[in-house]
Amino acid sequence: MIHVEVFTFNPIQENTYVLTNEKREALIIDPGCYFTAEEETLQNYLDGGGFMPVQLINTHCHFDHVFGNSFVAKKYNLELYIHPAEEVVLQFQPHFAVQFGLSFPNNYKGKLNFIKGGDTITFGDNKLEVLDTPGHSPGSISFYCQAQNFIISGDVLFRESVGRTDFPLSDTEELFQSIRTQLYTLPDETIVYPGHYGTTTIGYEKKNNPYCKA
Repeated sequence: MIHVEVFTFNPIQENTYVLTNEKREALIIDPGCYFTAEEETLQNYLDGGGFMPVQLINTHCHFDHVFGNSFVAKKYNLELYIHPAEEVVLQFQPHFAVQFGLSFPNNYKGKLNFIKGGDTITFGDNKLEVLDTPGHSPGSISFYCQAQNFIISGDVLFRESVGRTDFPLSDTEELFQSIRTQLYTLPDETIVYPGHYGTTTIGYEKKNNPYCKA
């Protein structure tokens, strides 16, 4: 059984997800901790709960989702997992962050491990299916847990909104295609855990999302 914990970090108000299981393992997705206090919040949750981080993953590599990569990797001796198309995006983030008035001197520089659609992340007795959902970013991926009926969508789909496509390497039509073919084909009751804002469901967005309806 997976428990999903969300932390909202950094000035962009990004959602960082920590998935834990009955073996007290932790999967960290998009650590956006920017301030020291946010790093301490994440560490206190993990250490206080007796959780052992076993994998570090990014849905995509825009700066607000990767601020905490280096901290988590060093603290828990982890390597980063991303889609191969995100490598160039990750490298550019210190420059991109400056355009938003944020310094970013500690970008992750360790070993990269690549994952893509069709791969499976095994997490204790649980499994997450990797879905290719590009558009907001060229290598955006989402993580679908069929057994518990939820998906971590990154910045692909929000409650009554979608990810921005005015960034370098973004593509509006590709984003809509990803939503319609990869997300809207999931059961309506699937809970969506997005990269910003609160949760929603696939069924709600198919009916009510003003940008991309089924």
